[in-house]
Amino acid sequence: MNNNILFFAPVFKDLIWGGDKMAREYGYAIPSPTTGECWEISAHPHGDCTCIAGDYKGKKLSELWAEHPELFNTGAGNSGNTATTGEFPLLLKVIDAKDDLSVQVHPTDEYAKAHENGASGKTECWYVLDCEPGAELIAGHNAHSREEINRLIDEGRTCELIRTVKVNPGDCLFIKAGTVHSIKGGVMLLELQQNSDITYRIYDYDRIRDGKKRELHTEKAKETIALNGSECTAVSTPNTAGTHKIADCKYFTEYRINVDGTETFTAGDTFATFFVTEGTGSADGTPIKKGDSFLLKAGAGPLTLTGNMTLIAATPGSVS
Repeated sequence: MNNNILFFAPVFKDLIWGGDKMAREYGYAIPSPTTGECWEISAHPHGDCTCIAGDYKGKKLSELWAEHPELFNTGAGNSGNTATTGEFPLLLKVIDAKDDLSVQVHPTDEYAKAHENGASGKTECWYVLDCEPGAELIAGHNAHSREEINRLIDEGRTCELIRTVKVNPGDCLFIKAGTVHSIKGGVMLLELQQNSDITYRIYDYDRIRDGKKRELHTEKAKETIALNGSECTAVSTPNTAGTHKIADCKYFTEYRINVDGTETFTAGDTFATFFVTEGTGSADGTPIKKGDSFLLKAGAGPLTLTGNMTLIAATPGSVS
């Protein structure tokens, strides 16, 4: 196995809206027929992935981040993001929504630091892996003022607040912190996000779990929702051979790599994460297939990808 590539055991999440599609699509050994999330590459305390092979077998990703900064950024240590949070900066997950998720919003860094014990906020990007014909996602809102946002939420008129966006496989949506959003039933997607697990639920369809309705966080949500609610759109990603940038912000840069023969990917002096969305091939000689995820060490040089496959790659940003 290539010493520049790290593979991790994923962490699965049983959720009220989850399904079993990850078992059927990727052959994952999911724990239940309501498996909603697979945390592919994560060092978050709520799902810290374990290295499964090589020199670091048995080590948690959080341990590697703390003990071996050279794996993630050459020379001066960890990336600028670490100077802010002291944590591994990204979280990569697959989400299988058999039913609708709650209508929700994530806080900005500034709000989370003030109200969530100094935690990071949560900006994320969705790449649609599969969906039913005519599928939609909730992304943004229709209100024109803070007062209108608050009134619609207080009066239970969430359906009038939200914006829906039709999507197809291969579409990409950038969900900035403060954006009202939800994944609707029948959609499976890859989510790249900040290393955060903070969600404020606005509406949850009055669903019951463990004998009671799930908690809502309406007051924090109202304080967090951004006013520019109509800016989120679905963008089709290129399916031609080569590497295509599909998202770029201060927290991460994301790429779609379409391999038809051989392609190379250079992460520079930082690490990169990868998820194989379709096909089979190899990464510097290591066999990879649909549903595999891995991390490329910092300073490893160009990664050679060979085969017929599509990958989503990401590198961390440089938050100061």
